[in-house]
Amino acid sequence: MEFLEDATRYLFFTGKGGVGKTSVACACAIELARRGKRVLLVSTDPASNLDEVLETRIGFIPTPVGEVPGLFALNISPEAAARDYRERVVGPYRGVLPREAVASIEEQLSGACTVEIAAFDEFSKLMGDPKATEGFDHVIFDTAPTGHTLRLLSLPAAWSNFLQTNVGGTSCLGPLAGLKSQQALYEASRRALTDPKATALIIVSRPEREALAEAERASGELKALGVLNQHLVLNGVFKASDKSDPIACEFEKRAHDALRNLPRTLAFLPRTELPLLSTNLVGVDVLRALARPGTARARVACGAASATTELPSLSALISEIAHAGRGIVMTMGKGGVGKTTVAGIIAVELARQGHRVHLTTTDPAGRGLDRSVEGSGVRVSRIDPEAETRAYADEVMRTAGRGLDAQGRALLEEDLRSPCTQEIAVFRAFAGLVEEGEEGFVVIDTAPTGHTLLLLDAAQAYHRDVLRSLSNVPEPVRRLLPRLRDSEFTRILIVTLPEATPVHEAAQLQSDLGRAGIRPFAWVVNQSLTPLAPGDPVLAARRLNEARYLEEVCRLASPVFVLPWLVGSSLRASDSAFGIHATGERAIPAVKTV
Repeated sequence: MEFLEDATRYLFFTGKGGVGKTSVACACAIELARRGKRVLLVSTDPASNLDEVLETRIGFIPTPVGEVPGLFALNISPEAAARDYRERVVGPYRGVLPREAVASIEEQLSGACTVEIAAFDEFSKLMGDPKATEGFDHVIFDTAPTGHTLRLLSLPAAWSNFLQTNVGGTSCLGPLAGLKSQQALYEASRRALTDPKATALIIVSRPEREALAEAERASGELKALGVLNQHLVLNGVFKASDKSDPIACEFEKRAHDALRNLPRTLAFLPRTELPLLSTNLVGVDVLRALARPGTARARVACGAASATTELPSLSALISEIAHAGRGIVMTMGKGGVGKTTVAGIIAVELARQGHRVHLTTTDPAGRGLDRSVEGSGVRVSRIDPEAETRAYADEVMRTAGRGLDAQGRALLEEDLRSPCTQEIAVFRAFAGLVEEGEEGFVVIDTAPTGHTLLLLDAAQAYHRDVLRSLSNVPEPVRRLLPRLRDSEFTRILIVTLPEATPVHEAAQLQSDLGRAGIRPFAWVVNQSLTPLAPGDPVLAARRLNEARYLEEVCRLASPVFVLPWLVGSSLRASDSAFGIHATGERAIPAVKTV
């Protein structure tokens, strides 16, 4: 990889979920360590999978990766960071202020805003405090999917500006004294991010239209933030070795077509292309192949896939959902597994059956819904964080600001400029979407796992506040968590791919939902090669590797539905070849390793 020849101290890997950010970041970290550098690999993703990819238990402090001398890794845990942050802010007041006052501050620090600023604090230390990483030559950040990352990288400037202009001494996070002490750190983080000699942004994408479109948006928004040193990595570029294999030729054609129409801004970036490998990108041996082709030892599942029982068709799932006549359908899972595809198929079919359907997304980077349901009669929207923030701020000024004197209104306006306001506004918009499920179907294409779990954590935190308080809370917010827990009203579909990391992250998501009192309705395995018969050796090996993960999914969940690759990769609602109707869709056999 050319950009490693003169690598900057800080390397950020970003891109659409599922494009291989973690794999590429780990491969680069391993290669730099092989060259004798001391490297710290950091995951900022709330749903980090560094542990699985590196096959090493990663903690919240730098942990040595045993097979790679010189390489250390850590996960930034939002929850652990929030606990430490709360104690750092509240601790100085214990024994000084009355207990009731201390309890009030603790309560104020119990929301999603605190989780965000605490995780941001940990990130800022690594970027802005040289002593925190003085033992390392390079710090590599494996970030969350695009929308979450854009939010993270905008915070240094947002909080720096807020602290510089705030004169009231308070914020949604309580007394500003704790934040003011961090101001120099936030400013140092901003300077490091915008210094091309210190920081490089590696935009990882697949040779697919939607992934490249999101990469283009991310590149532009990060340039607007001053992050100018950018490099494009195209991961999983496939070239068919058997031109008589129609599946392999279609794989190659789609990649070729996407690259031929590469967005102009990306075409001018320095670029690295990485081949599609025949095995799952798990383990140091396999990861070395990304940076140094020819060094991998492929891991292929032992045995062959054989049909055992037939899973119900996706049309059966949609029929069961349609029977209720209204409610919420939420597709959840790791970024890049096809949540938008599945949400679009369900929305279109419900509309075809005569139901009123609203298809929307909570993903800050989600903009692909309109094309996916064109001509179907489905109403399409997305939660726009900036628009929701403006609307929320206007509402607060009309209500809470009514009757305040000029100084009071100025202080309220100042507080609403806090970056935390966006989190509250987006949460309220989400609650409003769920409310709409009383009158028809609302199909919600959610953000990747970590971002969605933070949203659900906020739902629980707000619900606790409602139970403790008789304040004027909007009814949709008051009723949100009970609705999400009502399996007759809300149907959660966990979407995954037949690969190690997506399946295991989906299993963890199911566990996390269980702790919130939410039970998934079904699982959908997308882009499976198992129902097909590719002759190309790379694709055939990938199909063979699927068997163990499909078997694992069937142990974890019931019911399970499978979408073959040709369906899951080419969503157009106006295309009758979807095969989602009862007359057009064949059942997909479950498989097991034999």
